[in-house]
Amino acid sequence: MTATMYGIPNCDTVKKARDWLGANGVAFEFHDYKKAGIDRASLERWVAEHGWETVLNRAGTTFKKLPDADRVDLNPDKAIELMLAQPSMIKRPVLDLGDRRIVGFKPDVYAAALG
Repeated sequence: MTATMYGIPNCDTVKKARDWLGANGVAFEFHDYKKAGIDRASLERWVAEHGWETVLNRAGTTFKKLPDADRVDLNPDKAIELMLAQPSMIKRPVLDLGDRRIVGFKPDVYAAALG
């Protein structure tokens, strides 16, 4: 199985996750949001699996710079629209293992999921 990591190459958390995967011999492909964007179907799957509250990075600069009207009354559909418009608002990385996804990076979570 080859995993797919979704993220932005210059993100420190993505770099740590990529290093962890490499050091542990886990093969993966990298999907760069900045270059390739993200499709609605993927975001809908991730939000259905983890909830928009987990997938939308509300702590990031991109979200914080949004007009107040865009940051209030969030729901799954509005969160997906925001992330489609600005993929930098997706929590990073998202590691797609085929049968499930891991949002964010914690070494112990990766170790448990990937053995």
